[in-house]
Amino acid sequence: MDNIKNYSFTVLDRFMKYVTIDTQSDPYSETTPSTEKQKNLGRLLVEELQQMGIADAELDEYGYVYATVPSTTEKDVPVICFCSHMDTSPDCSGAGVVPLIHRNYQKQDLILPDDPAQVLRLKDHPDLRSQMGNDIITASGTTLLGADNKAGLAEIMDAANFLISHPEIKHGTIRLLFTPDEEIGRGVDKVNLEKLGAKYAYTVDGETCGSVENETFSADYALLKVKGVSAHPGFAKGNMESALKIVSEIVSFLPKDRLSPESTSDKEGFIHPVAIRGTVEEASVEFILRDFDEKELVNHERILKAIAEEVLEGYPNSSFTLEVKEQYRNMKLVLDDHPDVIRFAEEAIRRAGLQPKRQSIRGGTDGSRLSFMGLPCPNIFAGEHAFHGKQEWVSVQDMQKAVETIVNIAIVWEELTL
Repeated sequence: MDNIKNYSFTVLDRFMKYVTIDTQSDPYSETTPSTEKQKNLGRLLVEELQQMGIADAELDEYGYVYATVPSTTEKDVPVICFCSHMDTSPDCSGAGVVPLIHRNYQKQDLILPDDPAQVLRLKDHPDLRSQMGNDIITASGTTLLGADNKAGLAEIMDAANFLISHPEIKHGTIRLLFTPDEEIGRGVDKVNLEKLGAKYAYTVDGETCGSVENETFSADYALLKVKGVSAHPGFAKGNMESALKIVSEIVSFLPKDRLSPESTSDKEGFIHPVAIRGTVEEASVEFILRDFDEKELVNHERILKAIAEEVLEGYPNSSFTLEVKEQYRNMKLVLDDHPDVIRFAEEAIRRAGLQPKRQSIRGGTDGSRLSFMGLPCPNIFAGEHAFHGKQEWVSVQDMQKAVETIVNIAIVWEELTL
């Protein structure tokens, strides 16, 4: 599209600003949003949207941003939504992010200056092979970057800016949704779908340039609690059964050559302990269970229970409970019934000069839950890589291609809607 080829992208400036705002979510908080500081970014986004001329932009009490890019066509086009999340992962600090631009990448090692031990090497980041001549953005070495998902935020904002400033481009009504707490699995807990009013949606939270993701893990959360027997350590022989040691033994019995994140890839699922807490008398382990096949999730639960039962046989005076809760399900089950959502995204990617790549996500996204809430929602690329760690990176050129793709999706829906 000629208009966007000559467009002065704002995505870089927006991104460099957004990543400096600490929006880390907190899985142990019971509030929504889990951290009040996420609203700091929400308020900035609303201010920028209003400056574009989007008068209805608002931040609600739960930290969600809603806004509308009005229709420019007489056709009856389904309302579509573009969604990204404002929070960053609690796995790595997001405070005091110093973004750096490494211009004209030539496959060299990228040493992050605030911690020279953090080095982006081509052998460790094979996606850098496609970035020759591009401008790579990293953090300075002591924090994550926040491209997950502030790249998506900046891309949607720039696409909105482009469409508002080019009313001659035909598209239907577009809704924007920016969510808190996605990284802790609560990104759509308080979303108001009636207020949103969209029929289809796209999360902009993917990795490789040109990818569209129509499949995620199905996910459960498991909490295993052990009640042991406490005794004074000086007189514990024959009496003490330490709950801490029991849960540690259970974790040590988990398979190491399969069913773990360290030993699986592609569509292989896993049982993953994420936290241990407790005392001699009572201790617990939190697990995440993941698989693309929902039936396998049940099998993962059985394996975990069987390990606990076997371990507890050696502790006759102790007991355990296992509680499993559903987190989200594979969005492919919904998206297969709405093929145009994927087809239109792939056409938009082609129009951006890219070859679309249909991929699966070894993880989750707001789109998983939105799809099962009645809003079919695949995920398109934002260009983010190595997320949740200090070597996270994104390229300026990939972000610009994402902006172009978002604009193209809006155009394609208008063109191809009968």
